[in-house]
Amino acid sequence: MCAQTELVGVAEDGDVDVDELAELIGDRVIGREHHVNAPGFVVRPDDVQSVLFDLRDEADFDHLSCLTAQEYQDRYESIYHLTKYDERTHEVDIVVPMPKDDPRQESAAPVYSTAGWHEREAYDLVGIEFEDHPDLRRILLPETWQGHPLSLDYDQTEPQVVPFRENQPLQSATASPESMDAGGEGSSETMFINIGPHHPATHGVLHLKTVLDGEQVQDVDPDIGYLHRCEEQMCQQGTYRHKIIPYADRWDYTANLPNEWAVARAIEALADVEVPDYAQVLRTMSTELARMYGHFLAVATFSLDINGDFTAAFQYGFRDREVVQNIMEDLTGQRMMFYYFRVGGVAWDVPTPRGEWFDKVREFLDDLPQRVGEYHDLLSNNELFQMRCVDTGYLGPEVARSYGATGPVARGSGIDYDLRRDDPYGYYDELDWEVAVQEGCDNYARVLVRLQEVEESARIVSQCLDLLEDWPEDERTVQANVPRTLRPDPDTEVYRAVESAKGEMGVYLRSDGTDSPARFKIRSPCFHNLSTLPEMANGELVADLVAAVGSLDIVLGSVDR
Repeated sequence: MCAQTELVGVAEDGDVDVDELAELIGDRVIGREHHVNAPGFVVRPDDVQSVLFDLRDEADFDHLSCLTAQEYQDRYESIYHLTKYDERTHEVDIVVPMPKDDPRQESAAPVYSTAGWHEREAYDLVGIEFEDHPDLRRILLPETWQGHPLSLDYDQTEPQVVPFRENQPLQSATASPESMDAGGEGSSETMFINIGPHHPATHGVLHLKTVLDGEQVQDVDPDIGYLHRCEEQMCQQGTYRHKIIPYADRWDYTANLPNEWAVARAIEALADVEVPDYAQVLRTMSTELARMYGHFLAVATFSLDINGDFTAAFQYGFRDREVVQNIMEDLTGQRMMFYYFRVGGVAWDVPTPRGEWFDKVREFLDDLPQRVGEYHDLLSNNELFQMRCVDTGYLGPEVARSYGATGPVARGSGIDYDLRRDDPYGYYDELDWEVAVQEGCDNYARVLVRLQEVEESARIVSQCLDLLEDWPEDERTVQANVPRTLRPDPDTEVYRAVESAKGEMGVYLRSDGTDSPARFKIRSPCFHNLSTLPEMANGELVADLVAAVGSLDIVLGSVDR
């Protein structure tokens, strides 16, 4: 990137220069908005691509973090939440209003690959049409579904009939006749197979429409939505204070505490709630424990994908995950659906007697280096494991950025991006730790990142324990003084995110003056990361496709929401 590009939209103090961005967009701006997290520029539906191209190429907004679509009484609206991989605190929202009688706009897919799936979801759930979209069809609901569930006139009592089309062959929407017969008439061994939606080799109810030429993958189209549970609608029916955070544990149920933090952070920003420092330490410590047991599961199941049986690495992963779950059960009272976070803090302090619990955690941390060494002996140093993982599932950094990949998937592609450091929250900026990054861009690199992150999480937890032990007893405040009923000012909007075990977990909120959000949008890291699968798998062997799915560490509850 040239120096001139770096200066566009950046003030002398390093913050976003809103006026300079407005000058860059020029007369395409038809209005200005102020969101809690970022300035908002309102543009016309037919100017979307040119505006986004300029912001990406001239101002370095290379990360389409999220797309929120919604319907008002007088209009439809899309909000493109943009930020930068190299400067996460630089944010801008591009707002696209559309008339009620014709909700139609340009597609952003030519600018950001991740917009492809996001705009399909907006079309599916809200009913917005995107011109020039490469594959505009439903993504979470069946093609025969009637209506759009997030539209204001949607009748939830209306029955849906999904017909079974007997003897109609499934075919990848992206597979052309040429790809089905690449070798010419009579010479190709190309075949279409369905992988999933049963659980084995897909890490959940995922259906992969796959075109093979022999054992080589020519095309793969992930078919999601089998686990769509209307989580956004459910959160819109709940109240800020108590009835939304518990749902978050169900999105990514393998390492779910960061989900609670994503919701809490968005609500606290919306309602201007300041969390006490002691509660921030408890949040940071508990979240890193959750990250560790999430990575233990990821490494364990990935070894199962590669080795094909219940090997020692798989069993060790569950052994270590159980130890962390025992610790979390002592802290939260639950082994999985914790609901430990509250708006303004956490539910309670560490269990008593405090010394016994601290000793239990430290005993686990003391044993951890030996346990991580066992994973390296069994996996990363294993020649057969290397043959299956090195140079397979390749995902280059530019492609990863375009698809909005985050977490170990992005850091395994050499992208040094971590919200804990780049958009500091909690107590992370007060602690000593490093971001794990690998340059391999393959299945092997993603495993190394997760193992390294386990060790970094242990460093964070150890420092948090020291802080909690030495904290003055009369200053151990676990919750802020939050009103029983929260009613943020109407038309206040915010997008906030945290770094989960899978990547950037974000939440958009819009208030309408009541005690429930008017719009609640979930930004799932698994949704973005899974969309990279065709880039990773095309041209690989079908066995490498299975490995690529495993290396993404997706949870379909988070993908489908």
